[in-house]
Amino acid sequence: MLAGKGVLDTSVVILLDQLDEDSDLPEEPLITTITLAELSVGPLVTADERERAARQARLQVTEASFDPLPFDASAARAFGRVAAELRGRGSKSKARSFDAMIAATALARGLPLYTANAKDVAGIRGLEVVSIATP
Repeated sequence: MLAGKGVLDTSVVILLDQLDEDSDLPEEPLITTITLAELSVGPLVTADERERAARQARLQVTEASFDPLPFDASAARAFGRVAAELRGRGSKSKARSFDAMIAATALARGLPLYTANAKDVAGIRGLEVVSIATP
């Protein structure tokens, strides 16, 4: 674990139970309300009952384990810049809007973003991105 606080994006939250103790996670991991929104969709969009139960359990554990950072006015302002930068490099910001909102929340608070999908948010000025290897 690394020192300090850091925002885990949804890809890392989904992997938490699979990551080992040597993973480069922050000492104080944080999530955003956007991650809770993403996780809330999961159980509703699968027809597989086992997968639905697993996704619902992940959502409940996450809700019980974290006090999420809100997507507030400062994050909304940062989102504009993040979305513009993603669009400028050819990324479809609509397809990555959850990722961009999570990145904007971290950026607005001056916190690093821990992700298993670093390429999705690479190159955003001022955002420290920490890539987490997938198991």
